[in-house]
Amino acid sequence: MAELIVYGIRNCDTVKKALTWLDENKVPYTFHDYKSKGITDVKLKEWTKQVGWESLVNKKGMTWRQLDDKVKDQVTNSSSAIKLMKEKSSVIKRPLIEKENIVLTVGFDPQEFEKIRKEAK
Repeated sequence: MAELIVYGIRNCDTVKKALTWLDENKVPYTFHDYKSKGITDVKLKEWTKQVGWESLVNKKGMTWRQLDDKVKDQVTNSSSAIKLMKEKSSVIKRPLIEKENIVLTVGFDPQEFEKIRKEAK
């Protein structure tokens, strides 16, 4: 059975909650930290095709809020969003969980994680 890959940033509170939930529910996963391992254009393109760039850019997060308005205004399509996410990986909504290159969920929602846990059995 293919293992889940959890993408995020280790010191993010939401990622910490998600990893704790997965550990407590004994769901096996591999963690990919954007800060130490980076993220490829190919992966970002795959994700935007699957869930849309709007789902991936965390406009509620501190990184987005700290961006200059001019930069924010330039994020209008998948190409510009991918460019920003590549430059500032902390703007990517997290965690993102995928299995066999399919995005299962973006963000932490215990109900969605419960569905993933049941499928992982």
